[in-house]
Amino acid sequence: MSQKNETKILVLTILITLGLLGICFWLFSSRFNFKSGSINSNSSKLTRQTNTVDTFSKVQNVPEGLFNYGGSTSWAPISKEVNPIMQAIWPKFQLRYTQPISDPPGSGTGIKMLLNNQLAFAQSSRALKQEEYQQASQKGFTLQEIPVAIDGIAIAVNPNLQVSGLTIAQLKEIYIGKLTNWNQVGGPNLPIVAYTRPLEAGGTIEFFVKNVLVGEKFGNNIKLIDTTTQALRKVAQEAGGIYYASASEVVAQCSVKSLPIGRSVDEFVPPYQEPFIALSQCPSERNQLNISVFRSGEYPITRRLFIIVKENVQVEQQAGLAYANLLLTAQGQELITKAGFVSLR
Repeated sequence: MSQKNETKILVLTILITLGLLGICFWLFSSRFNFKSGSINSNSSKLTRQTNTVDTFSKVQNVPEGLFNYGGSTSWAPISKEVNPIMQAIWPKFQLRYTQPISDPPGSGTGIKMLLNNQLAFAQSSRALKQEEYQQASQKGFTLQEIPVAIDGIAIAVNPNLQVSGLTIAQLKEIYIGKLTNWNQVGGPNLPIVAYTRPLEAGGTIEFFVKNVLVGEKFGNNIKLIDTTTQALRKVAQEAGGIYYASASEVVAQCSVKSLPIGRSVDEFVPPYQEPFIALSQCPSERNQLNISVFRSGEYPITRRLFIIVKENVQVEQQAGLAYANLLLTAQGQELITKAGFVSLR
């Protein structure tokens, strides 16, 4: 065989070998997600998914075990819709709502329990406070708030009350005790009977005090009540009654009506879709949330709902992130809408 032919055979052998090595490397990198000199191990990643995922079944890093959660009572309709379906798809990701021992349930209580290692993650209807970040830092970890839905505060009144709406300023003056009769806001000569849950009850009250009362205290004439259910019953019975709560808890009610709210008297925005459905047609027909004005911020009392995650690179963090990721899927957002809240997408 000539030297020329031997050289051709040698070059061909080298090319075939390199080709086979290339194919093997490609198969290996595809199997183990080999990128830029490192192996991407999904099991060790404790991060929030940024890509759009359609269904619960496609969410990654959902841990196994029993995880305690708690916090905001405004979250109850979401948990009722979401958790059973979530559990059916991820049966080993078990969730248990945990009540506080002595304090009333609520966002602040849930965050407190999370800080004290009583919960894996918390549900909140308000953003974290600076002091809560500081408390976490003192305990050697950080907290992360992940928004998953939009909610609004709706104002419930007796269905027979004839008032076109309230401005934020008027609502504030009612709850600090300056306005005491409905005729002071264009209504009938009727005493205002305002109800609220205690400040320590949860995120809705804290949000209301901070954003509507702007830090001022409730008036001495404001009546305290334990639960939203009790308050709505009182307003339905009391001709001059008024109460505030999550829009999902008020708008579709058959016993009370929700008032339009505005930043001024010429821009009242209803929390319900117009035209208003008469309560006499309820429950066969119910008023529905005015989703567009919540999402755009046109409705003046809106807020976000959060999952609060403990960032400690432990299974608790993995559980909180998994729950948030599940809620942020297209399926989760659809169920959030079904529960009476506004999806982020």
